Amino acid sequence: MSGHSHWATIRRKKGAADAKKGAIFTRLAREIVMAARDGGGDPGSNFRLALAIEKARAGNMPKDNIERAVRRGAGEDKDAAIIEEITFEGYGPHGAALMVDCVTDNRNRTIAEVRHIFNRSGGNMAEAGAVGWQFDRKSYYSFSKEQLTFDAAFELAIEAGADDVQDSGDEIEIIGPVEAFKTIGDALHARSVTPDESGLRLIAKQELDLPVDATLSVMKIVEALEELDDVANVFHNVILSDEALAALEAA
Repeated sequence: MSGHSHWATIRRKKGAADAKKGAIFTRLAREIVMAARDGGGDPGSNFRLALAIEKARAGNMPKDNIERAVRRGAGEDKDAAIIEEITFEGYGPHGAALMVDCVTDNRNRTIAEVRHIFNRSGGNMAEAGAVGWQFDRKSYYSFSKEQLTFDAAFELAIEAGADDVQDSGDEIEIIGPVEAFKTIGDALHARSVTPDESGLRLIAKQELDLPVDATLSVMKIVEALEELDDVANVFHNVILSDEALAALEAA
């Protein structure tokens, strides 16, 4: 996870995605659809859906779009295309391990787009399981220190069942088992903490330390994948050093 919260901050600062508001709304809607499909359309009893709706509102997604996505996921919109979650595995430059979570209504289109990015960037897609064993799926929350001190966050997180709490400069990161996701989220909500990022993430068991120029070449494919409309998250095992982060921010 080294450098993850800093990379997320850089992405937000660059605001490149803001130029693609339609694409942002598409991704947010798909997150809502999948959450409603898996846990029902009531955010009061579906914590994942509540977070997805909160994220959509923070992204200025219109209320009608949010409600339509909830109905679609809950099965109330019979004419809507079927949406599915797919995870692709592969290797980027310098042997970096990559996991690509997608939410799509057209599997063939998504496979073709992801494969094109891998091939163009000097990487290659792999068979299911060939890369995934290098990652663990974990609950993840990130929020600013302005909302809660590290000591208070540490105490809260441990009581809620988290495995780790990290001080990442301006941000605090909480990592825990999948089954602790709601418990940790409820504890943060009780303290009026609004996460900048939250969800289930794939975290590398062992990170890869590369020179700055090699790190930048890996992040180039990560950025290209993240720009695809059907891609929800890209996870990798590369350490983002301070030098690499500075270069990425300056790019």
